[in-house]
Amino acid sequence: MESRSLRYFVAVAEELNFARAAERLGISAPPLSRAIRRLESELGVPLFERTTHRVTRTPAGDVLLAEARVALDALEAAGRRARRAAEGPKLVLAVKADGDAGLLEPILARYAAEPGAVPVTVRLCGWQEQPRLLRGGEADVALVHAPFDGTGLDTETLAVEARVAVLAADHPLAGRDRLELADLGLDADGVQGYVDEARRGHDDLAQVLTAVSLGQVVTLLPASVGARYPRPGVAYRPVLDAPPVVLSLAWPSQSRSTATAALVRAATEVAETTRPAT
Repeated sequence: MESRSLRYFVAVAEELNFARAAERLGISAPPLSRAIRRLESELGVPLFERTTHRVTRTPAGDVLLAEARVALDALEAAGRRARRAAEGPKLVLAVKADGDAGLLEPILARYAAEPGAVPVTVRLCGWQEQPRLLRGGEADVALVHAPFDGTGLDTETLAVEARVAVLAADHPLAGRDRLELADLGLDADGVQGYVDEARRGHDDLAQVLTAVSLGQVVTLLPASVGARYPRPGVAYRPVLDAPPVVLSLAWPSQSRSTATAALVRAATEVAETTRPAT
């Protein structure tokens, strides 16, 4: 299979419409259809069920779509890593601002003390953007909170933190010392959706905390955030039965970089000796 055939296939598999896929690719529909037929012939399996009115993926098409995305991402990532390597040895560590449980600076300091340590660039990114940067070759290692798409990544758990409710200081629940999920109208299955909803429309932690202080949202955050970012208009209260927050270090599974391995080792050592606020 050639990369072009895979790109053609992915376009059709995502659009489920040959005309839209052809427009997306900048080609006409007939050669696209012929290319898909050739790919199916090479593989010996049908990838799509075609009727007059619709196109659907077969089970084989579903499997190939997942694998093709990984393969195409890997090709693009290889090019980016090659271009970066030409610039000289260095590591890029991706992290969401304030999403490091207080471990970022100790990790960087520990790694800098390693023999042969190379320069580290910290790339600040958006919510859950780290896996894409790793798979795309734009970062070598990342600090990321679960849940996240770990396809093609290896991970090491660094911290497991309790959660706190984050409320406006004048919120009725702020007068209590501790809370349970039921006080927020939640159960464990609803926690991630609750957190995601509070983030919607906010680019960073500062915006979320401002929205909380104005009484616009209530959310749940790692306990370390409450310890590191006290605000007069914001109250942090332990939520006794909330599922914990897991912070992991992630890197591409195919990485053979000794520098990446050294940074992973340094991060693991820091995690073993540092206890974030809970």
